[in-house]
Amino acid sequence: MLKSELLEIIANGENSGIEFKRDDIRPEQLAKEVVALANFQRGRILLGVEDDGVLSGIRRPNLEEWVMNVFRDLVHPMLLPFYEEVQIDPQKRVAVISFPAGVSKPYVLRHKGSEDIYIRVGTTSRLASREQQARLFSIGGLLHPELMPVAGTDLRSLDRARLIDYLSDVIDDPDVPASEAEWEARAQGLGLLVPSETGPAICSVAGLVLFGINARRYLRQAGLRVIVFSGLEKEYQAELDVTLDAPLVGRWERTAEGRQMADQGLVERFMDQISPFISSNAAEPDEQLRLNKHWHYPVEAIREVVLNALTHRDWTRNIEVEIVAYADRLEVVSPGSLPNSMTIEKMKAGQRSPRNTIITEIMRDYGYVDARGMGVRRKVIPLMKARNHSEPVFEATDDYLKIILPRSPQD
Repeated sequence: MLKSELLEIIANGENSGIEFKRDDIRPEQLAKEVVALANFQRGRILLGVEDDGVLSGIRRPNLEEWVMNVFRDLVHPMLLPFYEEVQIDPQKRVAVISFPAGVSKPYVLRHKGSEDIYIRVGTTSRLASREQQARLFSIGGLLHPELMPVAGTDLRSLDRARLIDYLSDVIDDPDVPASEAEWEARAQGLGLLVPSETGPAICSVAGLVLFGINARRYLRQAGLRVIVFSGLEKEYQAELDVTLDAPLVGRWERTAEGRQMADQGLVERFMDQISPFISSNAAEPDEQLRLNKHWHYPVEAIREVVLNALTHRDWTRNIEVEIVAYADRLEVVSPGSLPNSMTIEKMKAGQRSPRNTIITEIMRDYGYVDARGMGVRRKVIPLMKARNHSEPVFEATDDYLKIILPRSPQD
């Protein structure tokens, strides 16, 4: 690092990714800051700088070895930092400890027989709350929220007709359960129910959102909120503001014409609600005297981003997936950050990192989700380029992933 770059960092002060410390701090104090930064994003710790930015310089002998020992002994899982020293003037040097965003969250401070999880809040490092710990475990792949039990539910909370259709026609299972005990055992085996120590098995999040009856009665964040505004920004009065409550999968029946949908799933109900606001009928009939519908966005691109939002959302967040239509764009907001080391660039390149494995696999069984997990790369981006002459815009924060589909200016 150049001296000028370091001085600019110091002049800008501490922030959520930069921490100043004297070099005489205790090992556990340094480890605490490392853990908090690693649980948030990439970090830099400057040793030899006071909290107010005054340069005190480093004095501890063998500082690099001491820092590496702190990382080795007190920070878990292991992080590999980059250590360098920058000469500020003939008498003062500053040590810069850099490390990337952690991919094995949550990171903990191991000290005196305990493991403490810290997070970064602005310029301070604090113990993570229970909810924040759950999110870190989920991001790191150590907690699977889709398997969490949903209080007040049991086997009767699942749509039996949809379950029968799934087993008999979707995955061609030759052994459809005949008794309640068999159904409970099969549903537990599929991850749709989880055992209870005090009574009947309880619906998992996955079971309830895939096959549940009135899922939002038990799980507030289930379902899908759809909002439509006539202008370019949020307004006091919306043209449409509805929260849909339905299983993710549709129910199909066999007829003389083949399999036909008898009860729509959440995505089909969403398309029915949103279509009047994102399409228009042609001014003139075609040769068959039909007024063809003109869509302002590629329908398959809309389905793909909505399905991804519902399938891969973070169930530790107590809000619904939200779709908002404006005059010039469609925004799809999925609660939660991207899982673990996934980035927007990796997602656009086609890399897969499913957060909710059970939900994803069952949605693939139905054909809702691309079996290769490359819907964004193979459908959304090329369809938007071809139809709307634009690319989708991706925004990822610690709280949500937002995908924006711009409407074609010609519409």
